[in-house]
Amino acid sequence: MFSNVFTSAVFGLEARLIRVEIDISRGIYNFNIVGLADKAVQESRERVTSAIKNTGLDMPRARITINLSPADFPKTGPHFDLPIAMAILECSGMIDTNAKQLFIGELALDGSLRKVNGALSMAIFAQKAGFEKIFVPYENYFETSLVKGIESIPVKTLMQCLRYLGEEIKVEIPDKEISITSPEYKFDLKDVRGQKHAKRALKICASGGHNLLLSGSPGSGKTLLARSMPSILPEMGFEEALEVTQIYSIAGKLEMKTSLMRERPFRSPHHSSSPASIVGGGKIPTPGEISLSHRGILFLDEFPEFQTNVLESLRQPLEDKVVTISRVNATLTFPANFTLVAAMNPCSCGWFGDKERECVCTARQIINYQRKISGPILDRIDLQVKVPRIKIEEITSTKSNTSEETSFEARQAVIEARKIQTQRYRNENIMTNADLTGRLITKYCKLDYEAEDVLKKAMNVYNLTARSYFRILKVSRTIADLSKSENIESIHLREALSYRFEI
Repeated sequence: MFSNVFTSAVFGLEARLIRVEIDISRGIYNFNIVGLADKAVQESRERVTSAIKNTGLDMPRARITINLSPADFPKTGPHFDLPIAMAILECSGMIDTNAKQLFIGELALDGSLRKVNGALSMAIFAQKAGFEKIFVPYENYFETSLVKGIESIPVKTLMQCLRYLGEEIKVEIPDKEISITSPEYKFDLKDVRGQKHAKRALKICASGGHNLLLSGSPGSGKTLLARSMPSILPEMGFEEALEVTQIYSIAGKLEMKTSLMRERPFRSPHHSSSPASIVGGGKIPTPGEISLSHRGILFLDEFPEFQTNVLESLRQPLEDKVVTISRVNATLTFPANFTLVAAMNPCSCGWFGDKERECVCTARQIINYQRKISGPILDRIDLQVKVPRIKIEEITSTKSNTSEETSFEARQAVIEARKIQTQRYRNENIMTNADLTGRLITKYCKLDYEAEDVLKKAMNVYNLTARSYFRILKVSRTIADLSKSENIESIHLREALSYRFEI
């Protein structure tokens, strides 16, 4: 007897169709799974056998062969349990499925279904492939229900799935409304006293998606400034949110009963993190911090303390906005369009350049510390800002607190600048000024005569690289957008140049 059931497997951010083929023939009981299945899939034999028995059904005592087609594609994860069980039951004549149904889910030994990773990507694929229904674990319904054009069937147990197919019951939709995460900000810009120059840089960073480096002595407010970034970022649009939610679903980091992530990601890994945890990787490649920061902020505090190979691994993603992970069996590509925000001290002791406290580092120690950040990495950081220690009078002043710009006010300016960019690039397949490429920079970053003269002089005086030249233009474009200016004027260009400094 032969039968087949359809499921899916995630490959990077995309999903592929997997056909679960089954043959049950006479012979001594044997249960084999072929088709380049990993250990988790091989172990499904025990889970499926126990789940079928504990559901009150008979497991065929015959020779069972399962083939996961195509056979040249690696199959990983426990979500093949449900389709394998359905294939066995259909081949045994207990149920009938059709070619327009797709099944995913991990089975517990008692026959209940458990949440799986990557359900959203598989639902998107199923809809595009023309499937009418996708059967998913109950906990995955909140994400798969986002996909229009396909019916998501949430099931809690194997028996419930069988009864639905037999038209004995109707689908049970979760009573609770699908939750959309609402932002709760712990930090506000007004909590940081002074630092107007740095706050201005934060607004530019948030408006155009430009990379930012904050350098200053301990206690100057660098970390607090960086952690205030989420409060001034605009919410993601539906397409952005869906893409980010896909990544978190694949990584298994989507919170229970969360459907769509509206708040932009803010990731802050410790400086002891390994290259694989930052970039992504592993035997079965999974998204790293740069992909989990997609469309949001990757904050690296104590920037020079990260391993050199970790910092250097950021070069390609900062340019290409994607990261490619190669393994023997496959090459996977994950999105990595993040904004880098980094914070550092100017030296090992932290007081180099401070006006009130003396630095105890030698000249050689200062140079060695600053050399931990290579020139190519610095060249990719658009905004390089010194954050001086503020005076005690500013900290204790009551006037200072009332005059500080709030995150709400800054956010409104950022939203307006983003609207201008959305309108400008509506036909260009980009969203922010930071995404501009060479051809588009020439088209949209037009300078007046005075600004051109300023830029030429800066190129000669500061010996700027071609990359620096284009990045300065992109920052200038964002500053002009904040000023609601159609063209880039010399004042915008001068401000952009003020954010480039030699550490």
